Amino acid sequence: MSVSFVNPTFFWVMFTPLILFGYLILTHKDNFLQIFDKEVLKRLSRGDDALPLKIRNLLLIFSLFFMIVAMGRPVIDHGDKVVKLEGLTAVVALDISGSMRSKDIYPNRLEFAKKKMMTLFDSMPTDELSVVGFAHSTFAIAPFSSDKATLKQIVEGVSDKYINMASTDFRALANFSSQLLKEKKTKILVLFSDGGEREDIVEFAKIIKDEKISLYVVLVGTKEGSPVLDVDGKPVNYQGKIAITQRNDALGDIAIENSGAFMIATTGDEGIKKMVEIIKSNHQNKEQGEVTIHDREEYFHYPLAVALLFLFLGSISLPNISSFSKTSKREDND
Repeated sequence: MSVSFVNPTFFWVMFTPLILFGYLILTHKDNFLQIFDKEVLKRLSRGDDALPLKIRNLLLIFSLFFMIVAMGRPVIDHGDKVVKLEGLTAVVALDISGSMRSKDIYPNRLEFAKKKMMTLFDSMPTDELSVVGFAHSTFAIAPFSSDKATLKQIVEGVSDKYINMASTDFRALANFSSQLLKEKKTKILVLFSDGGEREDIVEFAKIIKDEKISLYVVLVGTKEGSPVLDVDGKPVNYQGKIAITQRNDALGDIAIENSGAFMIATTGDEGIKKMVEIIKSNHQNKEQGEVTIHDREEYFHYPLAVALLFLFLGSISLPNISSFSKTSKREDND
């Protein structure tokens, strides 16, 4: 443990002129008298001041010295310190395919899924999450962050205008997620979707398994299904019939096969909270991460406080006690 300066160059550059300035102030009084007339100096000087000018100048010089010390930022260096970090890292994926407009759950599958995501954020306050949207392609909605208030605002802004009526590409989702999680200690994908056909997610399952990503799925929608709606809210016709979309639980099977779990989203928060408990339980030995920081303690406030004290003492005017006594005696005699 040793005391050092964060800005040592600043300290030494300013210290030398201060010594010269102090020397001139304290030893070359006559030079200043040549600039001003003695009568002018007498009028500018404080009268009946008990603090000698030399002492006042010393106090001001000391004040400047300690200000320079404070701006040099003295610190006590404790060396490198390893800090353990708590929390998991996960990608949260939101399905924005055309079927998410369906209204078999209120107000529709997309808005219902978003509400469940908010509950997930509240249940993982210290964890680092990234949000992506996926349909025919996958894109980042929010980068990794533990600021859940910001994540909520971003997700809240996702509307049905984001919905893509093209077919869902689960392979693109798997590749995108694996890239985001490539350098992460824990590889977790939490998926909010109304499901996918088994033949559409075979490649998705293979990539998830190869990358050792744990999959957790929150399924929205009903088995009975509901018409697929277009951007105007009208049912979509397919080969002369109204297209009906039903929740498909095939993704849930993929989750079980990849060290994860799945749930059917219902009203209430208990399902999501239970899933978070499962996630925490499955990855509790991987929650701890480490980061090395340079630990040092700042002490600039101490010399700054001393500088302000000297500045105050050097600036105030103190009454001359002897002059005050003489004046009192003179008044008594009168």
